[in-house]
Amino acid sequence: MNTDLLDHFAQQLDVLKQNGNLRQFSANVQQGRFIHIHERQMLNLASNDYLGLASDLQLREQFFDETPVKQRAMSSSSSRLLTGNFPEFEQLEASLSQAFAGRAALLFNSGYHMNIGILPALVDAKTLILADKLVHASMIDGMRLSSAKFLRYRHNDLAHLNALLQKHHADESIERIIVVTESIFSMDGDETDLATLVQLKQQFSKVMLYVDEAHAIGVRGERGLGCAEQYDVIEQIDLLVGTFGKALASVGGYLICHPIIRDYLINTMRPLIFSTAQAPICMAWTNFIFQHTQSLKQSRTDLTALSQRLQQGVRAKGFDCPSSSHIVPVIIGDSAKTVAKAQALQNAGFYIMPVRPPTVPQQSARLRVSLTAHIQATEIDQLLQWV
Repeated sequence: MNTDLLDHFAQQLDVLKQNGNLRQFSANVQQGRFIHIHERQMLNLASNDYLGLASDLQLREQFFDETPVKQRAMSSSSSRLLTGNFPEFEQLEASLSQAFAGRAALLFNSGYHMNIGILPALVDAKTLILADKLVHASMIDGMRLSSAKFLRYRHNDLAHLNALLQKHHADESIERIIVVTESIFSMDGDETDLATLVQLKQQFSKVMLYVDEAHAIGVRGERGLGCAEQYDVIEQIDLLVGTFGKALASVGGYLICHPIIRDYLINTMRPLIFSTAQAPICMAWTNFIFQHTQSLKQSRTDLTALSQRLQQGVRAKGFDCPSSSHIVPVIIGDSAKTVAKAQALQNAGFYIMPVRPPTVPQQSARLRVSLTAHIQATEIDQLLQWV
């Protein structure tokens, strides 16, 4: 490649480095709630393994003991619409449907894959999308890929959303309005008032509700079905999505919806139609974990107690902490200071990663503490001494 062309990218990397925003991979080995990097053992406070299931070797052994070799297909070798629709896919979708009040379920290769595909498939020029200001990058990309006009309402400001709905619902050129939000937000750890949001949605006949439960599935609700279960609104959310790659210790995404929407997406969603499907063994593992997760009420209770302990401690230290969940940010502001603080914490034995722009807004760099149910209360107290 022409060195002049490479110089451009090298200069951009230098800018990122100078601003404290350069990212790099780190090789690691994980054991239980600990992570080993560069021969250093640290308490892992950066994982999304919220229930500790991904590191549970006994569960892994049980799954393989119960799964004959002939059922351990490591590749689907095709999209589901060709030859990739193995029984494992239909079994997992049936399990999801049974758990979620009999509603239809559809699987995707990842949460990102899901969020960049559903909205472009469902909307047209007569659709308006109203999205929370802090929705995940995958949803933003999905909106940008779509043919719909989209507007952002102030974060968790349902009064602002109501004003936008009042303004645009009467517009005869708009046939559908899709409200897009997360239940628990990935960077602030706060949550949407789902019960009030559903009540608001029901006042407008053109409105559909799209809720991403990526950080709530497994950890909220009596059976771990998310905030939608916790607030008893599963059947009122038109497009209820989530991921298996966090608390459920697997990979992929899911949609809970009306059967007509499911059939429509199978026929129109490009990332679904034109992608090789997940390996069947991954779907079998997800089904195994999903069934197990529903019984982990004590783990969810423990995680809530740990989360509240850390939230209170961070606030007592004088930091702004919007969290009401197991994701607890320590907002510092300056990227370089945040990176330095993260390094100091790692030196003290706590693996916490800095989160910087563009992942979060400018001057809101933070330490993102991600808790798992296997962490001990004494370890939270030790962490707070260093924050």
